[in-house]
Amino acid sequence: MIELLLLILVIVMVGLNSRTGKRVAALERELEAIKAALRQQAITLPSPVEAFSTGTAAGALQDRPASPVELAAREAAEAEAPLAAVAEDVGTGHETVVPGPALKPAAQAKTRENLESYLGARWPVWVGGVALAFGGIFLVRYSIEAGLLGPAARLTLAGIFGLLLLAAGEIVRRRAMPQMSERFSNAMIPGALTAAGAVTLLGAIYAAYGIYEFIGPASAFVLLALVSFATIALSLLHGQALAGLGLLASLLTPGLVATEEPNANALFIFLGLTWLAVNAASRFRRWTVVPMLANIGVGLWAVAYVAGSDAFDPLPPVLALIVMIAGTGFFWPGSRYEAGASARTGWRSLLLRPPLKIMLSIAIMTMLPALVMVLCHAEGAGMVLFGFAAIMATLAALGASRIHAVWPAIIAAAGSILGITITALTWYDYVPQSVLPTPADGQPAQALTFTNEITVYLLLGAVFTLLGFAFLRRFRRPEPEFSIVWAFLMPAVPVALAFISFLNFGNLGRDWTHGLYGLGLGLALLAGAEWLFRQGGDTTEDGTGPSVDWPANLLVAGSFAGFTLALHALTNGIVTTILVSVLGFAYLLAMRAKPWPALPWMMAAATLIVFGRIAWEPTLIGPNSLGATPFFNALLPGYGIPTLLAIVSAWLLRDSPDFRVRNLMQALASLAALMTIAVLVRHAMNGGVLDSRVPTLGEQSIYTLVTVGFSGILMTLDLQRPSPIFRFGSMIAGVIATINVLSLHLFALNPYFSGENTGRWPFFNLLLIGYLLPALAYGLVAFYARGRRPMPYVAMLAVAGAVLGFLWATLSVRRFWQGDNIADWKGFLQGETYTYSVVWLLIGVALLALGSKLDAKSLRLASAGLVLIAVVKVFLIDMSNLEGILRALSFIGLGAVLIGIGLFYQRILVNRSAPSAPVDSPADSQGTTS
Repeated sequence: MIELLLLILVIVMVGLNSRTGKRVAALERELEAIKAALRQQAITLPSPVEAFSTGTAAGALQDRPASPVELAAREAAEAEAPLAAVAEDVGTGHETVVPGPALKPAAQAKTRENLESYLGARWPVWVGGVALAFGGIFLVRYSIEAGLLGPAARLTLAGIFGLLLLAAGEIVRRRAMPQMSERFSNAMIPGALTAAGAVTLLGAIYAAYGIYEFIGPASAFVLLALVSFATIALSLLHGQALAGLGLLASLLTPGLVATEEPNANALFIFLGLTWLAVNAASRFRRWTVVPMLANIGVGLWAVAYVAGSDAFDPLPPVLALIVMIAGTGFFWPGSRYEAGASARTGWRSLLLRPPLKIMLSIAIMTMLPALVMVLCHAEGAGMVLFGFAAIMATLAALGASRIHAVWPAIIAAAGSILGITITALTWYDYVPQSVLPTPADGQPAQALTFTNEITVYLLLGAVFTLLGFAFLRRFRRPEPEFSIVWAFLMPAVPVALAFISFLNFGNLGRDWTHGLYGLGLGLALLAGAEWLFRQGGDTTEDGTGPSVDWPANLLVAGSFAGFTLALHALTNGIVTTILVSVLGFAYLLAMRAKPWPALPWMMAAATLIVFGRIAWEPTLIGPNSLGATPFFNALLPGYGIPTLLAIVSAWLLRDSPDFRVRNLMQALASLAALMTIAVLVRHAMNGGVLDSRVPTLGEQSIYTLVTVGFSGILMTLDLQRPSPIFRFGSMIAGVIATINVLSLHLFALNPYFSGENTGRWPFFNLLLIGYLLPALAYGLVAFYARGRRPMPYVAMLAVAGAVLGFLWATLSVRRFWQGDNIADWKGFLQGETYTYSVVWLLIGVALLALGSKLDAKSLRLASAGLVLIAVVKVFLIDMSNLEGILRALSFIGLGAVLIGIGLFYQRILVNRSAPSAPVDSPADSQGTTS
């Protein structure tokens, strides 16, 4: 069945090639006719010298319209020159540039092919090559099954057949027309024949080794390698597909030739030579797919070796990967790509710069084996980590030396941080405790063990800083986006690596190694920022002024990060928290000498770092060292000094043209002040303990008072100096306080539900601080917010205050009848029930009078609501629970109050209508008065 299919394919190929040959012959005849016409025209027309010497003749030649024969001759001459140059290029393997307008760009020279071109010129070529390869394989199989020849003869015939195919490919290539070589460069018949011959030879060599054992592993390895390299070399003549075949054969050769004692050095030397050969050929012919496949193949071999080896030697794969990275920088210097990249700007252009496939593959396929190395062989001590750092540093150097290597720079930074993190988290588990050195002079054993590792961490970070300076020195002006990337990486990577090293292997008390490293890094980056600012930044697109110099400002931020690292390494506890805020404030004060935009942002960053430290350890010095003295304890300077500096910073930035940092500092200062007061209150109300216990009503009441007061303070600041932070911050504080009232004061912490004792004093008790004082605070803020804040917000404050006041009065009545404990399990007394009605009605009347005096409709509505509640209570509760005189007095009192309220409203309505009534009639005037 297979033989029949191959026969059909051959017949189809012969038919299609016959038809193609006829068309080529017709094109040759047309070309010869055009050449003859061109020669005849050259004889009849005068020479250029004669044309310029005779003005009349020249004018006549310019004015005379060209004949169709002349036009055809000119077009043929224009088309013949580049085709001849291409033919010479294909024959010699050199790149040829044809000057003048006759040579069009490659993208314009290619014409769209139809279905006939694909079916007749491309598909049969490669199918025919595959058929020839299968034919050789089936021929050997047939000889084996029929027993015609011995193994040696079969292999000899297979080798001869492969060599004949290679020779046929060369013969056809030399006799092929240049037009066919250029148009069908990916489906050339010589390439297909050469590929079939290479596959046949590879199969014969492997059969001689793996099946018949005629040759040993070393001989088989050498022969397979020679055929693979020869295939790669022939790809210069036959195209990229043949190079891919040679690459595939080279990558499979080490796996096909297996030995009992594999040699890692020989393996990676061979892979390195294969990679160099493929990239040399690809650079010569400007291929990008085959180099990408070579990067992937060698990277996967390195991963397989690292993950599958018990006795791991990191030197061979590390050297091979470094050769790949350095070779990429050498083979792809980018003279062609840099010219195009410099003309295109923008982040999208930066991330998609060619040769994108090569840069992405080299970055990923060198980082991946390095990560597998530190993940699978953490017991390899310093050699593994040193090899990992060498790979990442070399990859970063590639990213700093080529403007199209942005991905190697980014992936090197990410891989360095990820690999060092993996190492730091797993290293100590792999180190046997028996190998730990004996402590000397009280020095911890861990510090002695990890000295080399710390050195590698810090040196790898320093490499990124030096590479960043080198890149900025060369490419800062022509590459603004890439400069931003390096200005971010050069401080971010060393600081991240140093922090990881310090937290895992450093002395958390005082570490001079990491401290001095952070100090030196901060000074170096600060000097770099000064250098960049002195050079001056770029201008805006419209040319009206300087734009933001991002590289210089990022170096300022990096210097702050370096100094922060030094503070964490050289100090601890509350001292670190205070000094971080002092450092940020120093950067802010530096604006008086250096108008750098990044300086005030460092104060905001310092405040955020202080918040983070507080979230990590709220006591700042440890819960056992805090003490129980209210207010005057370590919390006051630990929270107070950063808060004070934040407030002063916000005040200094009140006129800053950068409204973003101004608003941010106002928000951070406000939050820091509120947090400081809350923590001090928490410490004082809980006997010097800061924990997550549920607050009492008294403590929560203080928080509510602070929040409401904070809302009023922000409102005042907004009125003096309008700011969205103050405006929205005041309303957010009011909303938060109201939520606490509705959830905690009303239900969760209510002494009626919680059973908390209210105290022995009749008036100065828990109900005063828990309900009456917050009610008064809400009332004052609501009154202050009238006309200054949206009406719904003012109404919310007023309602919250009214609810708190109502609860104070109601719970005070219950305390009067029930004593200190007003829990719900005590039930209700008849006198208590009656008193509620009286108090509610009195409050309603008082609110009505106050609302009338202040002309406050909200108070009058609150009065009506409270009276309605009293009415409902009298009719539903008092009628059923009260007896005797109390029931009668309840209804009598309710009726009297309601009648009085009605009379009051009637009088108000009559007085309001008096000005609009006529006053001429004495009767009307008397009636109005009465």
